[in-house]
Amino acid sequence: MYDIKLEIPEFCSTFAKNFQTRVFSPRYISFYMAKDLLTPDYIFESSWEVCNKVGGIYTVLSSRAKTLQDAIPDRIIFIGPDCWLEKTSPYFIEDDTLFCEWREKAHEEGLNVRIGRWDIPGRPISFLVDFNPFFAEKNEIYTWLWEHYQVDSLHAYGDYDEASMFSYASAKVVESFYLYYLLDKHAKVVYHGNEWMCGLGLLYINNKFPEIATLFTTHATSIGRSIAGNNKPLYDYLFAYQGDQMAWELNMQSKHSIEKQTAKYVDCFTTVSDITANECKELLDKPVDYVLPNGFDNSFVPKGAAFTKKRKLARQRLLDVANALMGTDLTDDTLIVSTSGRYEFRNKGIDVYIEAMNRLLRDRRLNRQVLAFILVPGWVGEPRQDLVERLNSKKKFDTPLEVPQITHWLHNMSHDNVLGMLKFYDMQNRKDDQVKLIFLPCYLTGSDGVLNLSYYDMILGNDLCIYPSYYEPWGYTPLEAIAFKVPCVTTDLAGFGLWANHVKGGYSELEDGVKVIHRTDYNYSEVADTIKDAVADYSNLSADEVKKCRTNAEKLSKKALWSQFIRYYEEAYDFALRKAAARIYERDNK
Repeated sequence: MYDIKLEIPEFCSTFAKNFQTRVFSPRYISFYMAKDLLTPDYIFESSWEVCNKVGGIYTVLSSRAKTLQDAIPDRIIFIGPDCWLEKTSPYFIEDDTLFCEWREKAHEEGLNVRIGRWDIPGRPISFLVDFNPFFAEKNEIYTWLWEHYQVDSLHAYGDYDEASMFSYASAKVVESFYLYYLLDKHAKVVYHGNEWMCGLGLLYINNKFPEIATLFTTHATSIGRSIAGNNKPLYDYLFAYQGDQMAWELNMQSKHSIEKQTAKYVDCFTTVSDITANECKELLDKPVDYVLPNGFDNSFVPKGAAFTKKRKLARQRLLDVANALMGTDLTDDTLIVSTSGRYEFRNKGIDVYIEAMNRLLRDRRLNRQVLAFILVPGWVGEPRQDLVERLNSKKKFDTPLEVPQITHWLHNMSHDNVLGMLKFYDMQNRKDDQVKLIFLPCYLTGSDGVLNLSYYDMILGNDLCIYPSYYEPWGYTPLEAIAFKVPCVTTDLAGFGLWANHVKGGYSELEDGVKVIHRTDYNYSEVADTIKDAVADYSNLSADEVKKCRTNAEKLSKKALWSQFIRYYEEAYDFALRKAAARIYERDNK
C-alpha cells in the first residue's frame, strides 16, 4: 500500500468532491496516474450472435474483431450460445489446446464450454456456452434479479428465458475464467454485453465483481422497435412516450425492464447512433455515455481484375435467375437494384420500396429495363424445382413460370406481406413491364439452391441499392453496398444516413455515393416518389456520371472503416475502467 496524492479525472465525482490524500493499492495508483486512455488487458464480449449468424449484430462484431485482435491479440474473447451442441458449427473452429486446465475446472463447476476460434478475419478466441442446464435454476435466478435490480421477469415470454439463461451462463463463464487466470494479476478487464439479451449477465458481473468494468450496447431499444413495428408513430411523439407505460401496452415489460435496469447500472452505456441515443434517453430514461458507430472491414472486398470478374459473374447469375423465372431476355444493360435486410416490412421500408417500384412502372423518363430484387429471409420452404430445372437447362424460355415473382416457395404464401402487396398492385412481371420485381426470401449463404451466391458476392452485381428504412438504428446494408462501390439510397431515420449527411455537411446525394431521403412518420408517399425519381434519374446517367457515383461511394465507405471508428470504443473502455476503479476506491475507503 502507498500513501500518495493523485490527480482525479473530473467525471469521477466522488473523487472530485472528496479529493484528499488516501491510501491506495498499486493497482489503483496505476489506474489514476494514467493520463492516456486506459486500455483493457482483457475484453470479454458476449452476444447471441457470436458465431451465430442471425442478424446485423453478427456483422458488427465479426467485422470489428480483427481490429481488436490486432490491438490485444488473443485477449479479446467472444462468448456466444452453443446452438449446435454436438453438431459442427459453420462459424466456429474448436481448439482443444486453448485453456485446457481451465476448461476442466469449468466443467467441474457445471459449465459446459466449447473453446475455439471464430472463423472470421482475425480468428479471435471464442467460447460457446451451453446454457440449457441453467433452466433448472431459472426461478432462483429471476428472484435474485428482482431482489437486487428490480427487473420484472414475471411477464416473460418467447425468447426471454432462452436469452436470459444464455446471459447468465456467459457471466458464470467470465466469473470462472477471471477467478482462475486474472484475479491475482490486477488485470484491467472489461465485460461488454450486446442488447437486452445480455443484460442479466452484465448485472451479475456488476454485482459479484465490481472490479470488472461493464459496458452495455443497445443496438435498438426493444420498446422503440416494438412501437415502430406496431405501426405507431415513433418520432413525432417520442418526447411524449413513457417507456414503462408503452412496455405495458405492447406486452414488452420484461424485455424493457432488463434493458432499462442494465442501462442504469453498467459502468458505460452505449448505442450505435445519435438517433438511437435520443430514443434511449426518452424511453429508457438514461442518456447514453457514448455513441459507438458501426464500422466496416473491407479487407475481403475484391480488388482490380478480381472485382471486375466477380461483378460480371454476379450480374449474369442474377439475370439468369430472372430470365428463367419470368421467361424474359433481360440483357446486361438492365439496371439491377435491390433492397435487403431483416424481414421487417415497415421498419426496413420494404413496403415503400414496392410502392416506389410500382410507381416507376409508369415513369416515362425510365429508358432502361429495371430488375428489382427483395432479398429478405421469409418463412422459406424450399427452392422452386421448376426454376432449378430451367436454370440447369441450356434452353431459353419465353414463357413465365407460375407465380413469376418468387424464387423459393414459402410456408405462408397466402399470408406473406411482400406477395400480398405485389398482388394488391397487380405486379405480375409481365413481359411488357419495364420494371420487374423478384422476391428472393432466404439468407444468401451461397447454398440457397437457386442463386447460390453469398450476400457479398451478390451485392457486387447491383447498380443501385435502396434501403428506405423507417426504423434503423444504424444500417449496415447501405455501408456494405458502398464498400462494394454500389451507390445506395437510404433515409435520415437511419443512423448511417445521418452519418453520411454529417460527412457531407448537408443532405447527401447519389453523386456523393449515398442519397439520403428525409423521412418522417407521415411522408410515406413523398419517400416513394423520391425513390422512384432517384432510380429514373440514375437510369439516365452517362457512363462517366455512373463512374463518379461509384467512386464516391467507395471513398465514403473508407471513412467508416473500423480503423476510423475504433477510437470511440477505446474511449468507452477507458470510461468504464475508470468508473470501475472509482467504485473500488469507494469500497476500500469507506
